[in-house]
Amino acid sequence: MDFTSAKNASENNNNNNNSENSHQIADSSPQLASDSHNIKETEERQSRELKAGLHPLKSKFVFWYTRRVPGIRNQSYEDNIKKIVEFSTVEGFWVCYCHISRPASLPSPTDLHLFKEGIRPLWEDSANCNGGKWIIRFKKAVSGRFWEDLVLALVGDQLDYGDNICGAVLSIRFNEDIVSVWNRNASDNQAVMALRDSIKRHLKLPHSYVMEYKPHDASLRDNSSYRNTWLRG
Repeated sequence: MDFTSAKNASENNNNNNNSENSHQIADSSPQLASDSHNIKETEERQSRELKAGLHPLKSKFVFWYTRRVPGIRNQSYEDNIKKIVEFSTVEGFWVCYCHISRPASLPSPTDLHLFKEGIRPLWEDSANCNGGKWIIRFKKAVSGRFWEDLVLALVGDQLDYGDNICGAVLSIRFNEDIVSVWNRNASDNQAVMALRDSIKRHLKLPHSYVMEYKPHDASLRDNSSYRNTWLRG
């Protein structure tokens, strides 16, 4: 190849690379703009709450409730999810939490969800679809205490990789209660394992308890939240 041909080839490669980079920047621009807007909204909210003498939380949260009636088939899970209340300050949390039924008084099967604002407790939600959940099974006598400790850690932003956490679910079942913590990215092994260790540490989970992980896309394939888990730890 002569100098002119090599020069032209180099220019073409540079043009192609520049074009690819431009496409990548363009593709990421809407997400960057959205993130920037969300950060600005959060800062403005926190500023208003501080001026009002309140204690703002890092994130705004929503409690959701699901009650599936046994024996009735073809119930739409999404239609059964009911928004209970939202809060964004320490004071607001305690007002809400003090009026929410404790696990021991909830019927089976019932799900109580605590998620960051803007994230629905659905596998298909854009914040959840690439993620998964850590699962812990509890005897009914102790589930209430562990659930409350988890709620406090989540609301207080105490868990590692907190920005990767979407929310938590308490599932009341006939013979046991199941707690799960949902995260955004099931393929980020470091974040997934760090979240597991953080949950164990904050809940002071006894060594006899086994945690299981399942990606949401696997749940979509087998239509099950808690069966056929992929990872135990």
